[in-house]
Amino acid sequence: MHQKNIVTAGKELTPTSKVLVMLHGRGGSAADILSFSTHLHVKDFTLLAPEATNHSWYPYSFLAPPAQNEPWLSSALKLIKELVDDVLSKGVTTENIYFSGFSQGACLTLEFVSRYANKYGGVAAFTGGLIGDKIYSENYKGDFGGTPVFIGTSNPDPHVPVERVYATTNILKSMNADVTEKVYNNMGHTINEDEIENANNLVFKA
Repeated sequence: MHQKNIVTAGKELTPTSKVLVMLHGRGGSAADILSFSTHLHVKDFTLLAPEATNHSWYPYSFLAPPAQNEPWLSSALKLIKELVDDVLSKGVTTENIYFSGFSQGACLTLEFVSRYANKYGGVAAFTGGLIGDKIYSENYKGDFGGTPVFIGTSNPDPHVPVERVYATTNILKSMNADVTEKVYNNMGHTINEDEIENANNLVFKA
């Protein structure tokens, strides 16, 4: 199961802080994803990056039946829930909590915010979709209250089918998220400048 290993950066956490939870990809680390924050308009944010045990949030593809990725998937979601609850206990409002992730971290980001929908500050998911061999819509309840969400991906992508991205966008929109989805032809499994610009303009607009 995942250990609670949270790496922090940016401003000190106070009740008025803007907080960004950053989730790294498979094989990545908290330090990796925190280094990416230099591209985002978050210099006044508190940055919190949990690190997955053995650098992977769950063992198999996000398209595997969820049971195959247990107990790691539930452990990862529980870890993020505890982290968010810790932040809320310090007096921070949900509207000042933001999320971002890449690849496996983007899938986990989208899965978490959709299971615990609320009016958040914003969500930036770089190459990800909701988790499972199909969309388990019964897991997703609540109202995003117009939360800005940016999802960027490549078509094709070796790990994330564009059809799952479309389906994810539809679910989030049905829950009142303000979703901007951008699909880049043959971008590869990476993050491009246009995605960063969109995330900054739509989500991290300081």
